[in-house]
Amino acid sequence: MELAFIPSPSRGVLYLGPIPLRGYAFCIIIGVFVAVWLGNKRWIARGGRAGTVADIAVWAVPFGLVGGRLYHVITDYELYFSEGRDWVDAFKIWEGGLGIWGAIALGALGAWIGCRRRGIPMPAYADAVAPGIAFAQAIGRWGNWFNQELYGKPTDLPWALEITSSSDGRVPGTYHPTFLYESLWCVGVALLVIWADRRFRLGHGRAFALYVAAYCTGRAWIEYMRVDDAHHILGLRLNVWTAILVFLLAVTYLVVSSKKRPGREEIVEPGAQASGGETDGAESADSAGEAERAEDAGEDDESANEAGADGSRNEAGSGKKT
Repeated sequence: MELAFIPSPSRGVLYLGPIPLRGYAFCIIIGVFVAVWLGNKRWIARGGRAGTVADIAVWAVPFGLVGGRLYHVITDYELYFSEGRDWVDAFKIWEGGLGIWGAIALGALGAWIGCRRRGIPMPAYADAVAPGIAFAQAIGRWGNWFNQELYGKPTDLPWALEITSSSDGRVPGTYHPTFLYESLWCVGVALLVIWADRRFRLGHGRAFALYVAAYCTGRAWIEYMRVDDAHHILGLRLNVWTAILVFLLAVTYLVVSSKKRPGREEIVEPGAQASGGETDGAESADSAGEAERAEDAGEDDESANEAGADGSRNEAGSGKKT
């Protein structure tokens, strides 16, 4: 008998009249807001303008959603295009199914377009938003909890996840909550990147590369625990191979970048520096003007005092003569 377990919600959607409110979609939306909020704070701290992260996110987020869905549909095409399946379901993103690899790849393309339009170096932007993306993933994974999906092998551990649904081949029981494992791992990744960025002043995309490498490390072993259907290559799930490959690419970038471009960018948004300089210059000019006016006023007061003193001496002298 299980002494404790994580219960699954009885439903993943609530209805506000005719409007469906889906837990999966809410988790994705909240994650995006957290990523933009934290990215904005980090961007300003590095010398950028407020609002720039959100402006570029307008490009990155839609591209990321499309990329994530494409990766899922391509790697699990049998769920939508095999016999007895409806291909229209491939567009029902609210029912779950986003591949982080495709989301990051196309999301990066959207961010690159936004950065190009603003004249901002893409690596600097990636460093600013890296921890926020990890936090967004941590929140987004709870969407799998609402949908009762992507759980691990059967277990009777106290933190086991109870699956109650029997649709789509599910077998009710208690399983490893891999969504929770990945959520906690992503929180740790975000904190690691924030610490390392402050400690070593990572720049030129290295904070983002650290996030990618750290995430892939955890994703590989968590993916190995999952029991949902997946394509296998040489006995390993496709996503495990993807995590290994991307991890190697991220580590290679870290090593090469640190040798070729050490340190951190001094200017991440030229417009922000220019406007800041103009403001400082204006303030200096105002201060100088006030000082000059004060000095002139002081000279006028001295002249008036001297004139008054001379007049007094003349009056006194004429009195003695009389």
